[in-house]
Amino acid sequence: MTVHPSTKGHTLVATPPLEDPNFDRTVLFMIEHNDEGALGVVLNRPSDERVDGPLSRWSDLQAEPDVIFEGGPVEPRALIALARTHTTSPDDGDAIVPVSGAIVSADLSSDPALIGSNIEQVRIFRGYAGWGPGQLEHELDAGAWLTVDTHPDDLFGSQPTDLWRTVLGRQPGRLAWLAQAPDDLSLN
Repeated sequence: MTVHPSTKGHTLVATPPLEDPNFDRTVLFMIEHNDEGALGVVLNRPSDERVDGPLSRWSDLQAEPDVIFEGGPVEPRALIALARTHTTSPDDGDAIVPVSGAIVSADLSSDPALIGSNIEQVRIFRGYAGWGPGQLEHELDAGAWLTVDTHPDDLFGSQPTDLWRTVLGRQPGRLAWLAQAPDDLSLN
């Protein structure tokens, strides 16, 4: 197996066709990746679920579309919030945890009125994608994922359903060709 650097803070793009329907044509932002495993959220699967109840206090900070995203098949009742902050080293105690640059994980039980002054936008995900030790590395070796640099607009853009083609289309050389792959490869 190839030794892979941590994908934390990077974007994973599913290569066509990824046989697992949970991840076909997905774009993931990696929140954690170490020897114990990896965790990320799917960026291009908005749901129809609106933020309501106690979470509605976050709605003013929510990026468009202002819905909860399907973050992945693991722990579908768990909610994860990612936020873009005004500074790259926010200091709001346990309420926000740095992930990469100005991207942080925000504690949804915190009061956004107290930490919101440092937050530009927030996106909420239900569930996540998770891998055990060595599992993601095996998938990377098999060519199931491309690891690319993350653009902040990937996490908070208003056109998430176009994200797979958008991210691939801005890659150098032949990688950009994948953006034109038909949804059904048998039609190619």
